[in-house]
Amino acid sequence: MKNLQFIIILTKPFQVYRILLVLALILSSSSCSEFVEVPLPNSQLTGTTVFESELTANAAMAQIYAQLRDGGILSGLPTGASVRMGLYADELQDYTNSTISLPIYNNALTADNATVASLWTSSYSQIYNANSVIQGIENSTGLPIAVKNRVSGEALFVRALVHFYLLQIYGSIPYITGTNYEINRKVTRSAADEVYAAIAKDLESASTRLPENYSSSDRAKPNKMVAKAMLARVYLYRNKNTEAANEATTVINSPLYAWETDLNKIFLRNSKTTIWQLASATAVRNSNEGTTFIFVSGPPPVCALRTDFMIAFETGDQRKVNWTKSVTTGLNTWYHPNKYKLRTATTSSQEYSIVLRLAEQYLIRAEARAKQGDLAGAKEDLNKIRTTAGLPITTSSITSEILSEIQKQRRFEFFTEHGHRFFDLKRSGTADGILSVSKPGWNSSDILWPIPELELNANPNLQPQNTGY
Repeated sequence: MKNLQFIIILTKPFQVYRILLVLALILSSSSCSEFVEVPLPNSQLTGTTVFESELTANAAMAQIYAQLRDGGILSGLPTGASVRMGLYADELQDYTNSTISLPIYNNALTADNATVASLWTSSYSQIYNANSVIQGIENSTGLPIAVKNRVSGEALFVRALVHFYLLQIYGSIPYITGTNYEINRKVTRSAADEVYAAIAKDLESASTRLPENYSSSDRAKPNKMVAKAMLARVYLYRNKNTEAANEATTVINSPLYAWETDLNKIFLRNSKTTIWQLASATAVRNSNEGTTFIFVSGPPPVCALRTDFMIAFETGDQRKVNWTKSVTTGLNTWYHPNKYKLRTATTSSQEYSIVLRLAEQYLIRAEARAKQGDLAGAKEDLNKIRTTAGLPITTSSITSEILSEIQKQRRFEFFTEHGHRFFDLKRSGTADGILSVSKPGWNSSDILWPIPELELNANPNLQPQNTGY
C-alpha cells in the first residue's frame, strides 16, 4: 500500500484526464492498478480550492491556454492544424517523408494514423478541462460574480472553439458539456447542425459573461469581442448572413481595434488588429509558428509553401513580398511562410500566436453582404483587404464574381493559419474541383478525416465510421 497525494484517472474514450486531489489516501495493492501515480507539476492546480480564489482560477485557465498553444488543433507546432491542414489542402509540401505526415500530404489517411488520433484526443482533453472549469466556477462560493462570469465565459469560449475545429475536420462529433465518465464513455455523435447550434449557444453565453475590455494587456484572454468574432465565423459557416454581418460589424466598430496598413506589423504581439492570441510560454519566447515554419537552409526540415501556391499570387501582391521568404542553395529554391519573423527567443517576446484577427471580420462581412445582395458594402470590405495588400480595387460587379474574389483573398490572407484554406474549400463545395487537380491522391470522401480507430473500438456508439475509411 502507498500513501499518495495526487492521482490521475484516465477517462476513455476521449483520453482526457481529471486530476483529483486526495490527502493521505491509502491505496491497496489492488487499487494501484486503477490509478497512475505522478507528481503534481508546479503549474497544475486542482481541487475545489482552485475556484475560491481569482488568482488560482486565472491560473487554471492559463493552463488551458498553454495546452491550446502547445498541443492539439490550434498549436503552431508541426502537429497543429496550421501545418496539418496546410499539407492536407494545397498550401504546403511535406519534407519530412514520415509515416505520419506523408499520408496527410498525400490524402491517404487511415483511421489508425497517429495525427488522426492525437488531434481528437488532445482536443477532447482541452474540452474536458474547460468543462471542469465551468463546473468548478458554478459551484464556487468564494468568487465575486464578475470573476465567475469572466472565467466561465473564457471556458465556454474555449469549449465552443475546440468543438468548432473538431467539426470541420471530423464532421459529426459528440458535443461534450460535462465531466461524468459514465456518460462520456457512451456518447453518440451529433449532426453538424446540432453541433453548430451548441457552439453558437456557448459563444452567445460567453459573450454575455465576458467583459468589454481585455483582462490582460496582451489580448491573451478572451473578451466579449473575441466571442463575437468567433460567432461571426460560425454564422457565416451556417449561412446565417445577417447575423454574421451584424457580429462582424460589432467587432469592426469596436474602439479596441484599428486597421494596420503595414503588413510587417500585423503579426507583432502589440498589433491593434489582433482580436485574440495565445501568449508564449516564457517572457522571451516567440510564436511556435515562427519556429515551425522558418528555415534558413535547404531542404526544409518540415514543410515549405507549394510552388503552385506561390505562382498563384496576383502580380503586385505585397503579401507575397512580406509574408513569404525564399531560401536558395543556388540550384534549388524553397519558400516558407514569413508572417511571423522570429524563430528564436528574443530579449522579450515580440510575437505571439494569433488565432483571431481583424482582417477576417472584414472578409466575413464582405461575404455575408454579397450573399444578401449588398454588393457595394461587400466591395468596400473586400477592397480594404486588397488595397492593404498593394492591389487595385476590384472590378467585379456581379455577386458570383465578388464571392469568387473574396475566396481568393481569403486564400492569400489566411494561408497557414489554422486550416482556413481547407475549411473554405469544404464549405464552398469547391474542394473536389480544386484538390483533385492539385493533389493526385484526393478523393471526395477525403473532405472528412476518419474517426480514430481506438475511439470507435472503445465506444461503439461513435459508429458509423466516416465514408471512405
